[in-house]
Amino acid sequence: MKNTLSLITLLFTFIHLYSQNTYVFFGSFNRDKATEGLYVYKLDTIKGKLSKVTSLKGILNPSFLTLSADGQYVFACTESKTPNAGSVSSFKFNPKDETLTFINSQKSGGENPVYAAVHQNGKWLVNANYTEGSVSAYPLSEDGTIQPYVQNFHFSEGSINKDRQDRSHVHAAVFSPDFKQLFLPDLGADKIRSYMFDSDKAEPLQPAKQSYIPSTSGSGPRHFTFHPNGKFAYCIEELSGSVNAYQYENAALKSIQRVNTHTNEYKEDFESSDIHISPDGRFLYASNRGYENNIAILSILEDGTLRNIGYQPTFGKQLRVFDIDQAGKFLITASAASGNVVVFKRDPETGLLKKAGRKIKIQGASSVKIRKY
Repeated sequence: MKNTLSLITLLFTFIHLYSQNTYVFFGSFNRDKATEGLYVYKLDTIKGKLSKVTSLKGILNPSFLTLSADGQYVFACTESKTPNAGSVSSFKFNPKDETLTFINSQKSGGENPVYAAVHQNGKWLVNANYTEGSVSAYPLSEDGTIQPYVQNFHFSEGSINKDRQDRSHVHAAVFSPDFKQLFLPDLGADKIRSYMFDSDKAEPLQPAKQSYIPSTSGSGPRHFTFHPNGKFAYCIEELSGSVNAYQYENAALKSIQRVNTHTNEYKEDFESSDIHISPDGRFLYASNRGYENNIAILSILEDGTLRNIGYQPTFGKQLRVFDIDQAGKFLITASAASGNVVVFKRDPETGLLKKAGRKIKIQGASSVKIRKY
């Protein structure tokens, strides 16, 4: 009897795993609401092949996507680079019938919204506005509706690069592992700004003891991520082509190392863009979308420092973002200028990448998010 129950348990476990599907969400710089802006594909987790499921028109330039913790809702920064028209929008995804449905939009509180993040409790959305250098916080309803923002902070100071740092340009909004703090890499001011986040308050963004962490002058902090162990954090710097590694303790960041993401062949125009860590915490991936169009692969040592182990060509131009699936098996890139989407299979032991399946075309591919349901 005991053996029979064990077999039944194994059978149900297998059925559950087999029935799970992995979907990939893409945004694009479509420039026209009459053309498709959002796409959903299904990922074959054996071969790495992408198959289109659905797409959506009526949304302009969804430049960055994020998903709620339960995967029910997709949030997009929309109308990017459209003066006085920046917005954040929400959509509901139903994996049962594979439909994506528009819910609503709200003004972003600044021009050119470029990043959005959802609190783990599903009650708050925050976004970063690049051109005007600001952050906004919005209450979320249970049905995924975005309410008007309740806080909107603008910053003004720039830095030494007069062409790119004439004023503040906030490029990301990232929650700490415990979701009690928010970090804002500011490319224009060479700072990582910081707020405490109290999700029980009507205005959740509260002053932090360490209100900002200075970065190297002219470096241009862009995207930011935490190590799975919560002890380290890493920021990719767009203008310098570097990754700054930080120790994270008592709600404060302390720089412990700074390494190049680019090869020694190039001395400028790195346009470093995105950064992610494998779920096992062993490898960090950082992209360069300038002349090189590659992904730097770095090993993460026990003390949080990094060691460069190689580069992977992306087979596209202007790699804006990439994402790693929850199992750490695949890495998918979205190259905006060439419209290339490429699936890479990741070696969990070496961290190296190998192209899988066939690349697909999405004009102006701007964002990618992978999710298992």
